[in-house]
Amino acid sequence: MFQITLRLRPFRRGFHLITDEIEDALGSCALQNGIVHIFIKHTSASLIINENADPSVRTDMEAFVNETCDDKAYFIHTYEGSDDMPAHLKASLLGSSVTVPLTNGRLNLGTWQGIYLGEHRDYGGSREIVMTVMGE
Repeated sequence: MFQITLRLRPFRRGFHLITDEIEDALGSCALQNGIVHIFIKHTSASLIINENADPSVRTDMEAFVNETCDDKAYFIHTYEGSDDMPAHLKASLLGSSVTVPLTNGRLNLGTWQGIYLGEHRDYGGSREIVMTVMGE
């Protein structure tokens, strides 16, 4: 087993490809084949796998989750600002982890797949991701 924690730089609100950062962090892993579990240690950001080529996908995803979750008059949990509860909802809907096969020391993603950080706060700060590899 191999485990490493990656601290990401702060990102603006939206969806951001972080596949390269994850692969770089896995560079010190001696395991060649197995499963990589990638977990974000925050309740206002998410991890997903989706289209990695056309940036309009990330724009459309941001527009959809904003329309679905933002600016609800009935929110009570606003202690950290008006973006706080919407960020928690988005993170819950999209998820806090992804699992990807590791093959020959590399993430075995599809041709058009990438790993996104969903930053759901206006000023979320740096984020920590724990990656655990089980394999051989």
